[in-house]
Amino acid sequence: MDFLHAIFDLDGTLLDSMPVWETLGERYLQAHGKKVLPGMRADTALLSMRQTADYFIERYGVPGTQQSVMDEINAMAADDYLHRVPVKPYVPEYLAHLKANGVNLCLATATDRPLVEGALKRLNLLSFFDHIFTCTEFGAGKDRPDIFFAAMEFLGGVQENSMVFEDALHAIETAGAAGFRITAVYDETMAKKWPQICALTERQIRSYRELLS
Repeated sequence: MDFLHAIFDLDGTLLDSMPVWETLGERYLQAHGKKVLPGMRADTALLSMRQTADYFIERYGVPGTQQSVMDEINAMAADDYLHRVPVKPYVPEYLAHLKANGVNLCLATATDRPLVEGALKRLNLLSFFDHIFTCTEFGAGKDRPDIFFAAMEFLGGVQENSMVFEDALHAIETAGAAGFRITAVYDETMAKKWPQICALTERQIRSYRELLS
């Protein structure tokens, strides 16, 4: 083990949950009778939940406040997180392996806490993490490295002995530009960007089984 602290993303990294978010923005806007404009997914890809709510209010004129829009979006995703979203293969075994070797774990995610904690409790993963940082609570998305620095500092590490586990290119670019070591985790939603991801990261895996062998 060549690192002491691990900072994990959640969606697409630990959970096979990206299909939920692939269509959620469209479903939310359509539920309010709004025509989805080209580029909506790209516009919201880097945003925190608060920023996404503001975007839907300002760009599409959806009714409500920032908080009410966030609550609606989370309610649409809740059933999947609380009942169906699966953990990626070998994640429990790898997290247990890290803890057994004295590695401290944090979660840094754009998903809001009720969904995160609900899914992790159901999957018996919550106890592995020393702390959960969410972009909503932190006040910034992963277009800025703040959440990675906060997690690292909470664990008492520095970039040299901390490892970020991420699947998304934009988050990898942010963490990499800030000097973090990164293990890229393959997710089908990033298949076309995998060559770029590989070029920017220290390690690349398609399954956590590779890290257990």
